[in-house]
Amino acid sequence: MITGELKSKVDRVWEAFWTGGIANPLTVIEQITYLLFIRRLDELHTAKEKRASLLNQPIKDAIFAEDQQQLRWSHFKDIDAEEMYKVVSQKVFPFMKEFGGQDSVFSQQMKGATFMIPTPNLLERVVSMLSAIDMNDRDTKGDLYEYLLSKVATAGTNGQFRTPRHIIRMMVDMMEPTPTDTICDPSAGTCGFLVSAGEYMREKHPEMLLRSDLIDHFQNHMFNGLEFDSTMIRIGAMNLLLHGIENPQLHYRDALSEANTINEAYTLILANPPFKGSLDHDSVEKSLLKTVSTKKTELLFLALMLRMLRAGGRAAVIVPDGVLFGSSKAHKAIRQELIDNQKLEAVISMPSGVFKPYAGVSTAVLIFTKTNSGGTDKVWFYDMQADGFSLDDKRNPLDVSKHENNNIPDILTRWQQREAEHNRARTEQSFMVPLADIQANAYDLSINRYKEAVYQEVKYDSPQVILAAIRQLDEERQHELKELEELLG
Repeated sequence: MITGELKSKVDRVWEAFWTGGIANPLTVIEQITYLLFIRRLDELHTAKEKRASLLNQPIKDAIFAEDQQQLRWSHFKDIDAEEMYKVVSQKVFPFMKEFGGQDSVFSQQMKGATFMIPTPNLLERVVSMLSAIDMNDRDTKGDLYEYLLSKVATAGTNGQFRTPRHIIRMMVDMMEPTPTDTICDPSAGTCGFLVSAGEYMREKHPEMLLRSDLIDHFQNHMFNGLEFDSTMIRIGAMNLLLHGIENPQLHYRDALSEANTINEAYTLILANPPFKGSLDHDSVEKSLLKTVSTKKTELLFLALMLRMLRAGGRAAVIVPDGVLFGSSKAHKAIRQELIDNQKLEAVISMPSGVFKPYAGVSTAVLIFTKTNSGGTDKVWFYDMQADGFSLDDKRNPLDVSKHENNNIPDILTRWQQREAEHNRARTEQSFMVPLADIQANAYDLSINRYKEAVYQEVKYDSPQVILAAIRQLDEERQHELKELEELLG
């Protein structure tokens, strides 16, 4: 959790950029990201130096060569502004862009990166302020970056908006990733789902850090993402790095296009794909159209996930409510595919304020497993009414000790004890719905289709009692009027 002191330090860095002439929030984050990455490279090299010194051996896989010491953060942070600007813009930044070699995933992502800090004075101020922030542990780096990302307070282009971290963590906790999972987010954005999955692995499976094969899988193969916004994918790569994931497999491409040929590669997908609306039908990868013939991105992404998952692979994905009850042929087709040919396990209906101030759209989380042969027996529904924050644009935190203010702990408890859910009545906040009922309702997945209202008997007074009360009020009013007339003479 970010402290008040750290928050104020980050705020001062942010304000320095704004007063220095950079007002676009994403540009600010991207430039800060580059500087944090440069500092991180120096930290990694220092760690290699210490290890080599202890073992009395040469440095293994050195980041900086002997003639590149002036490129290190610890060196240039103390030189004067003009010289610092020259070193960073002309030497350090090009070095960073080529880090890992020309053919590395990282260097491919960094091709379009641009150094945009306009003046030596601004660079010196920002480097000085970042140097004053103690980032020795991974949690601090992660908290700092999450706070930076929270400052993007407007919706992005093409239906993109930032998924609240607590909603992401809820989905990760429900899916319980394992050390052998291969995880993907096909609309990665800032890589929040992948970061959260990585933090979950460190918390729940610390033993994986003791096995070289699992460490290799964690660092090089476990975390995968696709993103068509070059700025976002660079920010996402840095986000993962600052959370200790050094070589994520991130790909700069449109997941729905012909350029994406990934097939049956992943065991777990976590995503909040964009609700852009419609795409050019001709630009969509043809195998997706065979599953669901549509231009709507939210439906195409579901078809894509089924293609990208291995048999037995699982997915948790956020969809707009229209996916649950839309009456078009395509809407019905994707729901029927998930229910009849795969295994749909859960529908968690979320309140419309969850994505404010970015958007007021009502959404739900779908959880399903790829089987290719069916398997849906009963579907678990949960009516989330609160997520721990106010549901207006301010999204102020509430007293989460009260169930009515935060349903997430209850969702996790009930999900983990699903056998007990079979006995719940449909008047409760969660319940199971048999496959036959869903099929009989034309595959409608809106919770209101199945939830039963609770009616309470209300006893009203008899007409005679009501009439007597009216007369009493009339008499009192007449008495007050008489007193007023006497006072006025």
